[in-house]
Amino acid sequence: VQLVESGGGLVQPGGSLTLSCVASGFTLDNYAIGWFRQAPGKAREGVVCDSTTDGNTYYAGSVKGRFTISRDNAKNTVYLQMNSLKPEDTAVYYCTAGEGLCRDVSYDYWGQGTQVTVSS
Repeated sequence: VQLVESGGGLVQPGGSLTLSCVASGFTLDNYAIGWFRQAPGKAREGVVCDSTTDGNTYYAGSVKGRFTISRDNAKNTVYLQMNSLKPEDTAVYYCTAGEGLCRDVSYDYWGQGTQVTVSS
């Protein structure tokens, strides 16, 4: 069972990146998916949670309108499209999966993280 993120990198403010999270050993479609991030010296922050159980998606206020989560079930992959990036979006981004609804999900699986740096 594994989650592997990719797609991070260095981007200028206002730019875009798309992160990918590929699952192996289980089917992502059966799980709630979360993206978290952690900046140096800061606590881990939830970015988005998407549940197929009730079809709801929740974004943190700091990213709402700029980030979009999507799934490709055929590829067992989840994406995080990030637009209008700001320096404060700089962090290591992690994807995670768990069963249930976003409001009470217990995340069982975590990826290793991918670094996103927003800087001019």
